[in-house]
Amino acid sequence: MTDASLPNGLRVLACTPLTLLQDAGRWGWQHLGVSPSGVMDLRAAAWANYLLGNPWGTPLLEWALGGLRLQIKQDTWIAVCGAERSITLDGQTCPHATRFAVRSGQLLELGAAVAGLWGYLAVAGGFQVKPVLGSVATQMRERLGGLGGQGQIIKAGDWLPCHRAHYPRAAHRPLAFKPDYRNPKPVRVMLNPATVKDGSWTDAPFWEQRWRLSPSSDRMGIRLQGKALAALPVVPWSQGVVTGSIQLPPDGQPIVLMADRQTIGGYPVLGWAHPLDLGALAQIPAGQSVQFQPIERAQVQQDLRCFYRFFRPDAQT
Repeated sequence: MTDASLPNGLRVLACTPLTLLQDAGRWGWQHLGVSPSGVMDLRAAAWANYLLGNPWGTPLLEWALGGLRLQIKQDTWIAVCGAERSITLDGQTCPHATRFAVRSGQLLELGAAVAGLWGYLAVAGGFQVKPVLGSVATQMRERLGGLGGQGQIIKAGDWLPCHRAHYPRAAHRPLAFKPDYRNPKPVRVMLNPATVKDGSWTDAPFWEQRWRLSPSSDRMGIRLQGKALAALPVVPWSQGVVTGSIQLPPDGQPIVLMADRQTIGGYPVLGWAHPLDLGALAQIPAGQSVQFQPIERAQVQQDLRCFYRFFRPDAQT
């Protein structure tokens, strides 16, 4: 098959081993054991789509750590958000967190991350890929979504189809909303009152120490390393879990469940990380540390209402 016979879009010349098509997640199937998946940094992905005027959850490209090289085969507009990195178009520097025009035949190169881990590349109108169970989100473990619909990673030689687009001018994310990946803030956590209600468990060691991120962390969960916490009461049966649940295994080293998490679990749940803090947590490299601080549920609800009113004004909040 020649380039001329392929759909218009972007041709992948080089990419990292963990380059995936993602969206806001595959929701509504957890009762059948299907993980929601979706992007690791919801805020960064939301900004990339917002800059292009794309609807909430429009499919985009997510990749970790390293660089990316793309041959442009369609006149369109692009926005890159997430981890800080160099961006060049035919050797000319392009701004981060800004939409910019690309022309067919140009070469787009994105360097390795210098702050943060996960990068997001959105195109005007989104990548035109058939959804599976209502979502394009790539779930490698369950072989769902992605370019071919079976959970495949993106690799060199793949084509990412998209439409032609034109905007009168560029647009950028305001500097006030720029995240600081080099100095992450504490992750806010709602403590689980059902787990610690009898007062026999002391939670001070969880808040007071800095936790190191384990190299074994992945899209399913971020494993923390530090002074072991005292065991929580054992749950006699498995229970449903959500993204951001903080499980406490018998070794006392917490696990924060992320995008590719399971749908049920048997470990006690210490609490739930603020959904808008999970992206910042995901952007912290292995070996670096993070601290947690408590937050009330009412504040989390207020934060989420503000977030969705901005990025998803058509939704009921």
